Amino acid sequence: SLLLSTRKCHRRFVEIVFIEKSLLTSALITILVTIGIILVLSLEAVNFFREVPIIDFLTDTQWTPLFTDKHFGIMPLLSGTLLTSFIAIAFAVPVGLSISIYISEYAPRSFRKSIKPALELLAAVPTVVYGFFALTVVTPFLQSFIPGLSGFNSLSAGLVMGIMIIPFVSSLSEDALHAVPNSLREAAYGMGSTKLQNSFRVLVPAASSGIIVSIILAISRAIGETMIVAIAAGQQPRLTMDPTVPVETITAYIVQVSLGDVQHDSLEYRTIFAAGITLFIFTFLLNTFS
Repeated sequence: SLLLSTRKCHRRFVEIVFIEKSLLTSALITILVTIGIILVLSLEAVNFFREVPIIDFLTDTQWTPLFTDKHFGIMPLLSGTLLTSFIAIAFAVPVGLSISIYISEYAPRSFRKSIKPALELLAAVPTVVYGFFALTVVTPFLQSFIPGLSGFNSLSAGLVMGIMIIPFVSSLSEDALHAVPNSLREAAYGMGSTKLQNSFRVLVPAASSGIIVSIILAISRAIGETMIVAIAAGQQPRLTMDPTVPVETITAYIVQVSLGDVQHDSLEYRTIFAAGITLFIFTFLLNTFS
């Protein structure tokens, strides 16, 4: 009895010290890292907004902080970010959702086990490879039948970003579809539904919460993408929704300034923190909504 009680106390001690405390420490590290990122961005952004009115930052339609005639309007960068992300989502969602439905409802079990890991390999390809693929393959292909398409454009960058985020949509959506109870499938077939009707009228609505979350996470991934847009979309900030001309995104501008040509602690250098906090707030709100 004494030995059993001692063992129980030992197990409880190990559980509290080495398991509960370790998990708590991991959670606290994550929270502290997030707080640290917010503090760094916020402190530098405050110094930036002491010299640039926040109204001008949000409403000015020109972004030329590295020029002699300086303008600090974030709208051109924001429009470039949203344009490339919209193109990526418009391409990835139909393709990714179709793939998830096929894998979940139509593909044989053996094929599903082999094709799903192969599809997820797309997420492991370095984004710089995607960027050069967009610049050297996709853009010349699009130029062959789109007259006037610039060598740097948001269309090819957005399409390749869409290819990159297909695994996010297809894999998570397939998991959501696979989790739908078989009783719903059998009930729909019992009422005379075809497999196509069952897939789109029963299973997709039943798995809609997981599918929507996968789409929102894919949007967040597209908004935060850097190398593809930096290589293929160009670095010309302009307020436009024309996908055939060069644009610059928030992440591409941060890369441009971070190369080392801009003096540290200058107003021009602080623009990356203002742009960074804008991007952080945007993705934070999107993930919170998700």
